[in-house]
Amino acid sequence: MKKLILALGIIALLYFTATLIVPPYIESQRNPVKTPPPYSVSAEAQAIYDRLEFIADLHCDALLWGRDLTKKGSRGQVDFPRMREANVGLEMFTIVSKSPAGQNMQSNTTDAFDNITPLTIAKGESPSNWFSLINRTLSQARQLEDFIEKEGDMAILVKNKSDLSRLIAARKKDKSVIGGMLGVEGAHALEGDIENLPRLYQAGVRMIGLTHFFDNELGGSAHGESQAGLTDFGKEVVQKMDELGIFVDLAHCSPAIVNDVLHMTTKPVMVSHTGVHAVLDSQRNLSDEQIVKIAEKGGIIGIAFFDEAVGLPELPNIVASIKHVRDLVGIDYVALGSDYDGSVAVPFDITGLPLLVEEMLNADFTEAEIQAVMGENVKRFFLLNLK
Repeated sequence: MKKLILALGIIALLYFTATLIVPPYIESQRNPVKTPPPYSVSAEAQAIYDRLEFIADLHCDALLWGRDLTKKGSRGQVDFPRMREANVGLEMFTIVSKSPAGQNMQSNTTDAFDNITPLTIAKGESPSNWFSLINRTLSQARQLEDFIEKEGDMAILVKNKSDLSRLIAARKKDKSVIGGMLGVEGAHALEGDIENLPRLYQAGVRMIGLTHFFDNELGGSAHGESQAGLTDFGKEVVQKMDELGIFVDLAHCSPAIVNDVLHMTTKPVMVSHTGVHAVLDSQRNLSDEQIVKIAEKGGIIGIAFFDEAVGLPELPNIVASIKHVRDLVGIDYVALGSDYDGSVAVPFDITGLPLLVEEMLNADFTEAEIQAVMGENVKRFFLLNLK
């Protein structure tokens, strides 16, 4: 019995040690910043940046890694203190519940080994999360709510138009007040059960990407094997999302799903993080035809910050992608969709956003256009479309 107790104690100690060492190591490897802070820009760019009243980003996976987002981190790309340092008013925190081993842009199998399972275990999460996608998703949603509650009046979880209006009003008095929204990256998190959709809504989720890197019960991924459109279950989910007031995110969806959604939904859609074919011809990116159809629906397109979405060098290509959407359909439909902390290398962390302003100035964007891209479009979109 003593040997058994000793063995169990050693196992528990090793597991506890692993929870302290493994997640930070994995994150530091998966979320590098190519040029670390601090960043500097011209006096003109900084002055424009300082005049921005509302800065927003449509995609960040920081909840996945187990960091306390209320504290400034030495790794990763986003946390609450760095949001404040960058004067960012609103961040869409997206929840990743599954990621295939060997993840790539071309083709991933649905039954590939899931990279998130060992990370979930290593983070010391409840065993109920180890093999349940819906439980993992709800757990990350609770994490953001807990972080925001910990901040008191200095942070707001935006679930509806009233919350957003309260955030806007609070920031006019104190720019240290920040807001967070919840999204889900991949509706495989529903586990094929439509009854899980209201559970996500009640947890605060207001955006769901229908697919991620692999095909699921709703249909085909841009990076999957089938390239299929919406299944009957997928159509049921989209219809229910429209009824509840959850935005459809078309990032990572097959072209067939994009077409199916735009044909059936009466609501504006989002593409939370993407590039455009005109700048980088990748199957994850949007064609001109898709951009036009999304704009016609009153949708919004977030431009990602990493090379597999925009190409190299990233900074000028981010702006080239923004410019392409502007020139094609107008400035009102384009926004920031960084994919911060999404297992991607980025050219700068969230405190480097002034670099984008300078690059847009160099590309002859007006100050009004810069304001629109940096957050005013997102603010208007949500004020119009949140319930």
